[in-house]
Amino acid sequence: MTPADFIRLTTGSLLAHRLRAGLTALGIGIGIAAVVLLTSIGAGIQHYVLSEFTQFGTHLIMITPGKTQTHGISGGVIGTNKPLTIEDGESLRGIEHVRGVVSVVQGNAEVEFERRGRRTTIIGAGPQAPMIWRFNTAMGRFLPEDEPTAARAFVVLGAKVKMELFGNRNPLRSRVRVGGESFRVVGVMEPKGQLLGFDLDDAVYIPVARALEMFDREGLMEVDILYAEHADVDRLKAAITQKLVARHGREDFTITTQEQMLDVLGSVLNVLTFSVAALGGISLLVGGIGILTIMIIAVNERISEVGLLRALGAKRSQVLLLFLGEAIVLAGVGGALGLATGFGVAQLLGWIVPRLPVQTTWPFVILALSLAVVIGILAGILPARRAAALDPVEALRAE
Repeated sequence: MTPADFIRLTTGSLLAHRLRAGLTALGIGIGIAAVVLLTSIGAGIQHYVLSEFTQFGTHLIMITPGKTQTHGISGGVIGTNKPLTIEDGESLRGIEHVRGVVSVVQGNAEVEFERRGRRTTIIGAGPQAPMIWRFNTAMGRFLPEDEPTAARAFVVLGAKVKMELFGNRNPLRSRVRVGGESFRVVGVMEPKGQLLGFDLDDAVYIPVARALEMFDREGLMEVDILYAEHADVDRLKAAITQKLVARHGREDFTITTQEQMLDVLGSVLNVLTFSVAALGGISLLVGGIGILTIMIIAVNERISEVGLLRALGAKRSQVLLLFLGEAIVLAGVGGALGLATGFGVAQLLGWIVPRLPVQTTWPFVILALSLAVVIGILAGILPARRAAALDPVEALRAE
């Protein structure tokens, strides 16, 4: 059997049963399209979330009060954690490779100007917040370098708060009431958008000491540190730990690097991506069962043809490859159609819904296409071996 005969016999059988072959290839195509589309959406969401998460910078360390990991401490020390203070944050400025420190308190209060008012997020922060969080003022300036524990009553407005209270008027040097206290407006932030559902423009910024008094808090919610790019993070964590332990007497705080946050977030999103890919894999499995069914039917219908081929000198291996080739062609054609459909729909979704992050991951695409061919091989092996094992004489007698 020449290669030309092999191709003619393989394609001729499929063309003779166009509807059946088309429906079988469609089953594989739907599976491939589902894998491509779902993984594109999953990878797009992962890219979107990570980019949103890193918009505040990529060299950050967060310190929070309390120890999240315990090591069998006795009950006698429960409740003795010291709060993080402004002085704790200030003491970290002298550590090598620390470029900036911002102490943070957050709450919710009414912001009023003349007869307008809205309840919004109040963030107590320090003057280095714009550098550490990578955002800028659109008007005026951010909070000045006052004494951290005795800062003046200044406030910086988020872009949305400014529009709600002042419209197109210039708010600088105006006085607004925040939580019932009078503050002078010294700046307005540039629009920043949302971070994982939190509207950064619908917030105002006041000195952290004022925020502690306003919300009657003993300590900070967190301290954020910006460090130099070339710094050794582990050594920096050790230096921070040593400094705070010396102040607190023990390690009653938690230090989290941005790499740790991204690792946890990335692992969760990877599970999401693999989960949606598995859903598409179910469709591929169904398509593989369809190929198996069709090939079994094809062998039963072509017993006499197999007998004739064997009588004309075709070897068992050639008969095996003939039916196996048909299964691979079905899977390959279905896989190519599914690939084109999944990629096209993904791009169409990205065009119709710009806010829907869609990003096709080619490793998943190649894996899905390879899986389609493997399914074709596996689904075709059993029927092909059955056809190759037929006795030529008995096969010729079959009607």
